[in-house]
Amino acid sequence: MGNKTEKWHALHAETAAIAWKDLERFFAKGNLLRVAKNIDLVDAALEISNDNKLTVENWMKKGLVAGVSTNEAALWQKGKSELWSVIVLPWILVQQRN
Repeated sequence: MGNKTEKWHALHAETAAIAWKDLERFFAKGNLLRVAKNIDLVDAALEISNDNKLTVENWMKKGLVAGVSTNEAALWQKGKSELWSVIVLPWILVQQRN
């Protein structure tokens, strides 16, 4: 259990507020995943980094983790959102905070 906790804390330390302009290139490449507000961003990053396919696929089926839509990108480009991110290569996970 300690290893999971250590990994969670390491991912947590890597989260950061981020501006949309810094995410646009990842969106264009298809490497940007949106995490729903009701899932902890770090928990999602941990499940993806641990390759927990069952959990991640379940979230994806429910739309809780998904590629960023063009509509979301357009809203975020207008600067009307506070975004947080964490990197789990090759993905950048992003979550709207407001």
